[in-house]
Amino acid sequence: MSTGLRREIIKLLKEDEEFRYMVAGLIGIQEVLKRLDGIEREQKSLREEQIKMRQELIRLSEEQKSLREEQIKMRQELIRLREAQIKLSEEQKSLREEQIKMRQELIRLSEEQKSLREEQIKLREDFNKMLEEIKRINTRLSRIERTVEKLTIDVEEEARSFIKHHLKNAGINVEIDVLKLPEAEINVYGANDEWCVVGEASLRAGKKILDELLGKYRLLKDKYPGYLRKNIILVLYVTLPLPELVEEARRRNIWLLKATKEYVPLKEVLRKVKSS
Repeated sequence: MSTGLRREIIKLLKEDEEFRYMVAGLIGIQEVLKRLDGIEREQKSLREEQIKMRQELIRLSEEQKSLREEQIKMRQELIRLREAQIKLSEEQKSLREEQIKMRQELIRLSEEQKSLREEQIKLREDFNKMLEEIKRINTRLSRIERTVEKLTIDVEEEARSFIKHHLKNAGINVEIDVLKLPEAEINVYGANDEWCVVGEASLRAGKKILDELLGKYRLLKDKYPGYLRKNIILVLYVTLPLPELVEEARRRNIWLLKATKEYVPLKEVLRKVKSS
């Protein structure tokens, strides 16, 4: 701009009020426009910042949502863990109670085992005592068996002697001895041409000895008839006969006697034998 033009403008500004207002207006508008441009730039920057903030807010909102979901999951997991902890606590309590019961049962079994051991020791002692008693009983039984055997032999010999004596007094001479057969042994047997004596001897007897005698007699009839004769005398020599034996012997006509007494007299037996 030239120096003259500047002077002219200054002069107009001093002298021309209208020009002065017009210049002032132009200057103000320019300032306003500048300011508006600045505001527009600032507004654009603010909008961009606002967009960024909204984006950040959306991101933060999404992150907050994710955190809330994670928090919910954590709460659910915490609840599950608490429930599991309660369940474990209850199971632990149950296991402790069961352990206490098992210990009590173990103590009871231990005491029972101790009692059983004591009982076993006592039983062994009792068993040993019983063994000793059985040994003593066996010893006594052996002595008794030997005594009974001797008495049996003695009573058989006695029976043969007394039977022979009574028969001789009745006019029947016959030797009395033992008859041994494969199936049985008849401890009183004797025979002559007409008479046959078949009998048994015992210390004490009931009806059973009579059945044994009849069984041996049937054996002779069935398998060994040569030992029998026309007249047969069945005899029982019993030191202590039971009442049932006396009654049955009399009914069957079996001569029953001992050394000092005839329960079924020989005379009655002979009479029925001869009449049969």
